[in-house]
Amino acid sequence: MKLPLSGIIPPIVTPLISNTELDVQGLKNLINHILDGGVHGVFILGTTGEATNLDYNLRKEFINLTCGFVNKKVPVVVGITDTCMQGSLEIAHAAKNAGADALVISSPYYLPISQNEFIYYLEELVPRLPLPFMMYNMPGCTKMHMSLNTVRKAKELGAIGIKDSSGNLPYLLSLIEEFKDSPEFAVIAGSEIFIPETIKAGGHGAVAGGANIFPSLFVELYNACVNYDTEKIDLLRQKLVEIEEKIYNVGAHSSKYIKTIKSALSAMGICNDFVAMPFHRFDAAKTNQIKQNLKEMHIMNPAYVNR
Repeated sequence: MKLPLSGIIPPIVTPLISNTELDVQGLKNLINHILDGGVHGVFILGTTGEATNLDYNLRKEFINLTCGFVNKKVPVVVGITDTCMQGSLEIAHAAKNAGADALVISSPYYLPISQNEFIYYLEELVPRLPLPFMMYNMPGCTKMHMSLNTVRKAKELGAIGIKDSSGNLPYLLSLIEEFKDSPEFAVIAGSEIFIPETIKAGGHGAVAGGANIFPSLFVELYNACVNYDTEKIDLLRQKLVEIEEKIYNVGAHSSKYIKTIKSALSAMGICNDFVAMPFHRFDAAKTNQIKQNLKEMHIMNPAYVNR
């Protein structure tokens, strides 16, 4: 695996037909779509992938199929965060057996955990991992915001990077500053609107959910940032604002981010829009609104949108 991880790494959705069945053709379509868009890696079983709503057998099948469809064209990283260590290890070994390249770890969720408790957890977990691992700071879902000291400890234990989805730009920039002399340690933005600031400050890339829908746009933005093309950066950032307004803001609940991405992909004929329980897909009105918004946006060819 090329280290450090860099570029645009979409946290792909998990295409589903039901709560117990994958949309296999949809997954193949999605992988081809993002690879054709030039992405630099694939992140599966993260927040956008609804990992916590899927049973272990479905997760394992998803890992196997994804690794097969990607076929080593880019690195595949697999989220293994769970409420218990054995669950994380079970998925970690399944990822290794499937041919994945690295693992992604956040703090166990539901019960609040302290920084010291999480460090102790990592000290117990990491020696049992079969693949390289990176950290995932997602305090909105896990109740714990990783301190700089915790991230330092994780790096000492062998972490190859961190994805920060805190939405806190000063914290993200402090991570980049902290590890600027460690080029082997990747600092990846989880908030796609921060891509220009991340790259300008010396970060490595972004795990951008919007790259499920518009992979080439995000790759173009990353390249513009690397090349210091400020005019193109400004233009493309406006496209991110448009995605926020016309896609992500459809719906009223926090689950809308997953629903809108799946709905857009369904409108484009890529995969099913089924969302795993306890959530459910959009109703007809919101589905039609997504379709109409896609047609009005100047990001993609409207021909891709189904009638």
